[in-house]
Amino acid sequence: MAEIELKNLVKRYGDGFPAVNDVSLHIDEGEFVILVGPSGSGKSTVLRMIVGLEDITDGDLLIDGERVNDKAPRDRDLSMVFQNYALYPHLTVYENIAFPLRLDKESYPEGEVRSRVDRAASMLELGEHLDRKPANLSGGQRQRVAMGRAIVRDAKAFLFDEPLSNLDAKLRGQMRTEIARMQRTLGITTVYVTHDQTEAMTLGDKVAVLKRGALQQYASPQELYREPVNIFVAGFIGSPSMNFLPVTHRGDGELESPFGTFRLPEERARGLADAPELLIAGLRPEAFQDAELLEDADLERGAVITAEVDVTEWLGNEIYAYLPFEASSEVQESLDELDRDLDGEGMRTQVVAALDPQSRVRERDTVKLFFDPADVMVFDPSTGANLTRDEERAAEITRKSEETRKRALERARADHDSADRDARRTDDRA
Repeated sequence: MAEIELKNLVKRYGDGFPAVNDVSLHIDEGEFVILVGPSGSGKSTVLRMIVGLEDITDGDLLIDGERVNDKAPRDRDLSMVFQNYALYPHLTVYENIAFPLRLDKESYPEGEVRSRVDRAASMLELGEHLDRKPANLSGGQRQRVAMGRAIVRDAKAFLFDEPLSNLDAKLRGQMRTEIARMQRTLGITTVYVTHDQTEAMTLGDKVAVLKRGALQQYASPQELYREPVNIFVAGFIGSPSMNFLPVTHRGDGELESPFGTFRLPEERARGLADAPELLIAGLRPEAFQDAELLEDADLERGAVITAEVDVTEWLGNEIYAYLPFEASSEVQESLDELDRDLDGEGMRTQVVAALDPQSRVRERDTVKLFFDPADVMVFDPSTGANLTRDEERAAEITRKSEETRKRALERARADHDSADRDARRTDDRA
């Protein structure tokens, strides 16, 4: 396992364009770190700089404390899994997995090669496919072969470059589970690039959110979701994405929205003391509830807005209700810019409410929606800063996430050591 540190990394191309601009990250041993962002954010370039496939224009890259800027990829002892699998079509699954070991015959005698390949194949459920060629495998099986080739090397770290983007939705979910299980079992440092925020939230111990080559926030998935630093991170994390609507600050935390007026709790409103009058409020779709399904006592603990429903979508476990609204030109400009940053397509301004499937809300209905104002985030339209971010709460989330990660890593190390001892006993008997 390796500790990887990026210190102010910069990548400029010949025309001076900064594809990566002053990115700093510290990746602990055994940590699963996700690089995420929309197209052109620089996430794959950062990964290629780590593995050595891209030169570093400025800054330092350290692996286990050693500066490796000028080291060739083969000398960094990292295993990379590519988006297109990069398998050799004329070799069997066995030989594809064994290929990295064949390059160093002095270190890996044939018995060791077979033992390592068999172990990787068993972990990835490829045992019955070892004699097949890649052309006769499914996409998920090919990806597992590529992962097996990374496992056998016992490299310092695994690097994944959008490994699931070529798979269909169902297979992506299955392979996501396989990758998580493999990483937890081996307890190896892993850096994983994706544009899919669902992958980022479900796989990562920490997530680095990038925008136009610049690091926006580096934190646990829980912190990104609950305490984002700015409107870009808030909008990128979560599915469906966070709702943003214009609000006018009337003082003392009172906000006037297109759907009605509500008041933030005192601790949430402290950051609005010097804020401009016109702001952007953010509220996640799952924060809404159909007021008709709640008791009067429950309604008193929050706020209720009234809106006309444009469209509904029934998904079985929930209903999406779409509520359009109009925004002032100043706020609309900020929302349009955010939409472009998030690779959006200029959709209309609307709120999406994810409601209980028992709700009877349908198109053209006027609906009353309940939410807790404590769940509302407020952003400055000019800077995008989250004015309601609670630094103490964010620090506590980070502390608990790190404790959980270390416990899981200790279990993985203990299990891995036990499996190695069992394997050695088996090899000795053989």
